[in-house]
Amino acid sequence: MSGGSAIKAIERATAVVIGAGHAGLAASRFLSDRSIDHVVLERGEVANSWRRERWDSLRLLTPNWLSRLPGHHYEGPDPDGYMTMGEVVEFIERFALLSRAPVRTGMNVTSVRRTDDGYHVTTNHGEIRCRAVVIASGACNRPAPAPFGDAIPGSVEQFTPFDYRGPAKLPDGGVLVVGASATGVQLAAELQRSGRPVTLSVGEHVRLPRTYRGRDVLWWMHNSGVWDQRYDQIDDLTRARRLPSPQLVGTPQRTTLDLNALTAMGVGLVGRLAAVRDGRALFSGGLRNVFSLADLKMQRLLETFDAWARADGRDAEVGDPERFGPTRAPEPNRLQLDLGSGEIRAIVWATGFRPDYGWLDVPVVDAKGRLNHEGGVVVDSPGLYALGLPVLRRRKSTFIHGIEDDAREVVDHLARHLAGR
Repeated sequence: MSGGSAIKAIERATAVVIGAGHAGLAASRFLSDRSIDHVVLERGEVANSWRRERWDSLRLLTPNWLSRLPGHHYEGPDPDGYMTMGEVVEFIERFALLSRAPVRTGMNVTSVRRTDDGYHVTTNHGEIRCRAVVIASGACNRPAPAPFGDAIPGSVEQFTPFDYRGPAKLPDGGVLVVGASATGVQLAAELQRSGRPVTLSVGEHVRLPRTYRGRDVLWWMHNSGVWDQRYDQIDDLTRARRLPSPQLVGTPQRTTLDLNALTAMGVGLVGRLAAVRDGRALFSGGLRNVFSLADLKMQRLLETFDAWARADGRDAEVGDPERFGPTRAPEPNRLQLDLGSGEIRAIVWATGFRPDYGWLDVPVVDAKGRLNHEGGVVVDSPGLYALGLPVLRRRKSTFIHGIEDDAREVVDHLARHLAGR
């Protein structure tokens, strides 16, 4: 792998891959297998977002045995464990070396625009003409904007998951965590354990147990075929792509971290943050309905697992069916917080992430900043592709193990495009 200075003005390549995370490196592997010359441009280092944009204690949600990339899989001593961020970086770096990916680090792409025969890519170290571009720069480049950030009193410090590294970075005192997906519940638990009083604002969420019938819940997702459901088989694809990540955490104890577990730790639950007026945070009163919907969806998914186990003859190798109690609503349901009272000293906005296409000078991004694509094939811009976005081609698309099938099929399409088919 070479540094950014290797690029000269107006270089030519058949394909350019933007991003050297697991998605871009998987694309590179399949491009190499097809003998398609290409370069992989990375603004930082290999696996840059895993290095620079994650908090210190984060572990993968997926068990190690499920960590795999094309021709590369976990070979360590703890297949049922969950990788730390350092281990994820090592895993992806190893794949880059084994696959001999032509990565150029320190290459910040500032523009991609169409030409008569393909695309013109401008970087901080020169320009490249190519026939095809694969956007693999990630779905989590920026935190979603804080919905009421400007209305928060100045006495309350605000953080995003990109700012957060650990509890020590926050001021002493109470913390409001907004958002109850995987990020929100993990940060709420860590902050509560640090001795800070934590309030968690809960909107739509996906509840899952860490284990079910003696197996990791993701074993069920993987083996039952739920994760392999294709994007063109999903009734409401737009909604599926916007679902928050499930309430899971990777720990050696395979702990379930749902809202009941947080309540038992002492975390206070409030509804969705609806407004901030005159220094007061106002919360939705529909918390019971939100809980009931998440519980119902979890129950239906577990019933799907049970039906698969019966049909596939797996009942004998797993435990008995389990049922979990409903999410307990707080009594009373708190509807507002005075942010100027000193009770809350910091807010962590765990409200999701979004990709950054500010450098993409091709009219393929909608008003909400979403790329217009069909299974990773960008609409109305031949030769432009994407990888690593939610439910790109399958429900597992954003997970490390889910990229292989997507990358293979996207590169197949790219090869047909180059061949004029």
